[in-house]
Amino acid sequence: MRYSDIMIPVQQAISIVKEHTKPLDTSETKPLSDCLGSTLAKNVISSINMPPFRQSAMDGYAVNMHDSNIYAIIDEVKAGDGHQPTLLPGETVRIFTGAPVPDTANAIIIQEHVSVEKNILKAHKPVTINANIRPLGEQTKEGNIALKKGTKLSPAGIGFLTSLGITEIDVKKPLSIALVVTGNELAKAGEPLQYGQIYESNAAMLTSALNDLGYMNVEITSVEDDYQSTYNILKNVISNHDVVLVSGGISVGDYDFVGKALLEIGVEQLFYKVKQKPGKPLFFGKKENTIIFALPGNPASALSCFYVYVQTALQRLSGNEHFELLKTSAKSLSNFTKRGDRAQFLKAIYNNGRVEILEGQNSSMLHTFALGNALVFVPEDLNLITINDTVEVVLLPIN
Repeated sequence: MRYSDIMIPVQQAISIVKEHTKPLDTSETKPLSDCLGSTLAKNVISSINMPPFRQSAMDGYAVNMHDSNIYAIIDEVKAGDGHQPTLLPGETVRIFTGAPVPDTANAIIIQEHVSVEKNILKAHKPVTINANIRPLGEQTKEGNIALKKGTKLSPAGIGFLTSLGITEIDVKKPLSIALVVTGNELAKAGEPLQYGQIYESNAAMLTSALNDLGYMNVEITSVEDDYQSTYNILKNVISNHDVVLVSGGISVGDYDFVGKALLEIGVEQLFYKVKQKPGKPLFFGKKENTIIFALPGNPASALSCFYVYVQTALQRLSGNEHFELLKTSAKSLSNFTKRGDRAQFLKAIYNNGRVEILEGQNSSMLHTFALGNALVFVPEDLNLITINDTVEVVLLPIN
């Protein structure tokens, strides 16, 4: 078996990733309080109306409207009260935000628009029917879908479902991710650096990127540049994880064994090499239900490929089928000349509709990436960017 190493365009590569990453059909029931960032495995059906009663939206007076602007105050209703005063036309009750509105009231006048003397209220502005009343079931009705399957739970989502009385929920199981780092030249940070070595940074970088997106179930393995070791480790992690990310060893050098091992294991190659810079030697494949990305070893290349391709795959596997990269258009603050015919992702700083292309775009350089919050996408057929040109920007999910 051997590579098909025809370079494909960026958009074709993204389309192939989308085509082969469908939501995994695995779920678990968890306490709602533990589900931040999780994706709903089923539609959530509300068992109550929300609000469960007609509710006051303001502090003021609930009135039974009549032809005069004068009302008799007969009672008071505050949040949590369970009694139901009966109002005749021309009568009102003092009411507070969140309190249940009596069935016989048909509007609420906010307190800034009235004057009160003893038990008589005078309205200073016209009153409209149902003003400042939240209707029964305004947010969701009993039996309706409160949140759809595939929704990623945010703090607001957790709060909304809790307001419906829900304590447990069915969510997608977290993806099991293996990160395999290759290279004889790599030393661990904190250890003495020998001549010819560099400190390994991709594991920490990619794990942080995964954690930042809410993926915490990550197993890290290192492997030397040896074919049999590479084969054994890759075979094991592919059998035991949903996603395998490999850092390095995917080029065609004498000591790059990843591609050969993947094909020998039986991984279906979906593409290898993308017409882009950085990150041309990017492998994407699949074996049964496991997807595999072999990323370039150069740190900036690996991280660019992670945000453009891996992030898309992870979101879709997690149930967010409609995920798209966050993109915008911006005015360039920089000049840039592209050499060659490959598309390019340029590290940049985006702010309020303008973007600065940073110095130091080499695929091995992380310093520039550490300063940026965006990538400027330069398509194949564009070679020159000048100041004030409109460019396409990919916004990075950086907290």
